[in-house]
Amino acid sequence: MGSVTLAEMTEEMRRRVGENSGFGHTVKFDFGEDGKIFIDTVSVPNRVTNDDDEAETTVRVKFADFCKISSGQKSPAAAFMAGRLKVTGNVGVSWKLGSIIGPERAGRPADTDTE
Repeated sequence: MGSVTLAEMTEEMRRRVGENSGFGHTVKFDFGEDGKIFIDTVSVPNRVTNDDDEAETTVRVKFADFCKISSGQKSPAAAFMAGRLKVTGNVGVSWKLGSIIGPERAGRPADTDTE
């Protein structure tokens, strides 16, 4: 996916989620000092912002790792097992996120590593 900004990634996630994903959860990706992406699929139209709102599930990950995961260059499960991705709240929701924001939603097949 190359080097992208938080604003570009937020717009990409907005495109992937769409107006009404049917997912029905709120998720916050916390990139520390690099910012946040908040996804609300409870409200219709779905909302993707950089707000620091309360979420059912929070995923803490470095922005660079998130970019690799979202492009299919890194496996989210491998990142989790390596301690590079931490989940609080409803962990089950995090395992279903690929259905709304995974690399296949970008129109590209996943090509994940095993790190």
